[in-house]
Amino acid sequence: MRLVPITSGRRRFIRQALGAAAFAGSGSWALAAPDLGDEWVCPLLGDLHFDRLEHHDFAWLEKDHPGDVRQVQNYSRITREVMPRLLATVTRQIRNTTVATPFVLQLGDLIEGLCGNSELASRQAREALDLIKEANFGRPLLFIKGNHDVTGPGAAETYDKILVPSMQSPGRDEFRRAAFTEQRGGVLLVFYDAYDRGSLDWFASLVAERKPERLIFLIHPPVVPYNARSTWHIYSKPSQAQDRERLLSLLGRTRAIVLCGHLHKYCFLRRRTDQGAFVQLAISSVATDSQGKPQDELTGLDQYGSALVHLEPKHSPETIDLRRALLAAEKPYIERFEYADTWGHALLHFRGTKVAADVFRGLESPLWKSLDLTAHL
Repeated sequence: MRLVPITSGRRRFIRQALGAAAFAGSGSWALAAPDLGDEWVCPLLGDLHFDRLEHHDFAWLEKDHPGDVRQVQNYSRITREVMPRLLATVTRQIRNTTVATPFVLQLGDLIEGLCGNSELASRQAREALDLIKEANFGRPLLFIKGNHDVTGPGAAETYDKILVPSMQSPGRDEFRRAAFTEQRGGVLLVFYDAYDRGSLDWFASLVAERKPERLIFLIHPPVVPYNARSTWHIYSKPSQAQDRERLLSLLGRTRAIVLCGHLHKYCFLRRRTDQGAFVQLAISSVATDSQGKPQDELTGLDQYGSALVHLEPKHSPETIDLRRALLAAEKPYIERFEYADTWGHALLHFRGTKVAADVFRGLESPLWKSLDLTAHL
């Protein structure tokens, strides 16, 4: 089936689809809305960093991670004041759609971590899941591992024992590991564990065996650097250059759609490889102001390059030359680029193997951007 370009008429179609309630909520996972063919949607959330002050041994935090104390205080405030409202926005979108909505996606750093001991880490994870349950999506929340999810004593074990099994729902195979896949028609979603050394071999074998028509690749850190923190992408170290080239080739060969978080910014780009091109969409759900008013908006290939380091002039001044060099080396391969410092969420639309994304800023804001993702592959 052909995807209609997202023109004003297409927007009317989406609004109409979202205008009729077709879901009766419950506190546990419910079956997805009726499948009306090969069209389906799913909400997409970026980093959340669920946190509460009582989740932390502050003596440990101030001793081992003194630079993160203010961050913990800020994320605890956002969790209390903003996060329930953001999740409620997603719930309303799910309830108001007549199109199948099989799950909600989240791009890692579901929790803040940095608790200080296993007991507090377990408490933080369980209370995060309680908040998700209270949001009453009626759909599973499927997420990937972020660095904060597994930072601090007991955090990695908590992730495996509490967070991974939470993605279980009726009719699904048992969740046993942080890396997994979901298949829906010709679309294969790959949930990549960026913090497991075996993930790249697993992904390569997966591509060879499954030969997906459309590959959606979810990963916490970006594959392609796109702002001042240009050493924060996966396989960024010189010693990892071979792994990086291997991953780029796999994504190019499969014409992948990469979905990532980590940098708390919006970005959409197309990256060329010798095997083909892929696109990368970055979403942040960490609140700044209630409207998510964008700052530092950049559009066009001339905006991509070493000058991006000036977006954060105080960030790691000792690495500025390295960060400039990484961006300069990447620039010849970038074929589309747009960027903004903003937060919110997205709604992914699928028709067959065609994929589009509606991006929403802040809370209750109108549609900000519509992207026909497969048109750029």
